[in-house]
Amino acid sequence: MRTLAVREFSRVGRLSVVAAAILVSPAAGANEDLMSAAKRIFKPIPSIVPAVKDNLITHEKVTLGKSLFFDPRLSASGVISCNTCHNLGTGGVDAGPTSIGHRWQLGSRRAPTVYNAVFNVAQFWDGRAADLKAQAAGPVQASVEMNATPDRVLRTLNSMTDYVAMFSKAFPNDSAPITFENFAKAIEAFEATLITPAAPFDQYLEGDEYALTDQQKAGLKLFIAKGCSSCHNGINVGGQEYFPFGMIEKPAERLLPREDKGRFAVTKDPGDEYVFRSAPLRNVALRPPYFHSGQVWSLKQAVGVMSEVQLGAKLSDEEADEIVAFLNSLTGQLPKIDYPILPTRTIATPKPSLDK
Repeated sequence: MRTLAVREFSRVGRLSVVAAAILVSPAAGANEDLMSAAKRIFKPIPSIVPAVKDNLITHEKVTLGKSLFFDPRLSASGVISCNTCHNLGTGGVDAGPTSIGHRWQLGSRRAPTVYNAVFNVAQFWDGRAADLKAQAAGPVQASVEMNATPDRVLRTLNSMTDYVAMFSKAFPNDSAPITFENFAKAIEAFEATLITPAAPFDQYLEGDEYALTDQQKAGLKLFIAKGCSSCHNGINVGGQEYFPFGMIEKPAERLLPREDKGRFAVTKDPGDEYVFRSAPLRNVALRPPYFHSGQVWSLKQAVGVMSEVQLGAKLSDEEADEIVAFLNSLTGQLPKIDYPILPTRTIATPKPSLDK
């Protein structure tokens, strides 16, 4: 396990080595050096919706996907929607450590945020879904979440005239547009629009050296110099690679439950035990509690834990405050989402069921 951790850290640590060299270079002013280092490691979130592989984003698909995202009738109980666990009003996550699903069952992990998820290398903490389309198809079928089946979803959609019309508009070239794949594609199209550009850090990356406070700049410098950016880099400040949780020191069991072996469940590779996708840190200040186990409610405490177990470094109180200040600069402009008026059910719409 330790060998894997060192190998993974070394592989991505090149970014921090380059950045550290820039930070100490006497060739330019301090602000310019820091900005140059940041631009090498991170990228600003664009203001336009990114393209999605094999799924052309259209207004009709987004409109349909938005209704599907908010519609609880797609769950067996009729009370759980995508927005239940990925609440767009609370940072794209729900309120508790783990989500509550069908028949009040507790999920095993913290719900990941849906905001900016389109920029992640894969979806879920263990990366088991290659894209947002695959992710959308999972929870609706999971017995601990929405507990539906593709057949039930299709019967529900076909029972409502407005959904039939919306699918026809969203997929005009399909002779039978209401399919489970198109259901997932529509949700993917909507979720691809859930990007949060124009954070202070984005403005800084675009050249505005006054977009960050002095404390936030100090935090950014520490974030790079201490090695945080070795795992949390790129456009989403994370979400691009997989790492052991506890590269230097094993976290407390409440933070790293023994029964959840992370990516091992996907790959069956013993080297992937307790390995997880690095958390994307965009808007991280909006969504406590933290980690896949959802057991840390303070961002400052989370920073301290990560510093110790991933980097083997104990931060001073001032250093932790500076890094937290930087992380607050990652909060972008969330899109304004109006709650949709959903299609009206008919006598043919499956009735809610609390069966197991």
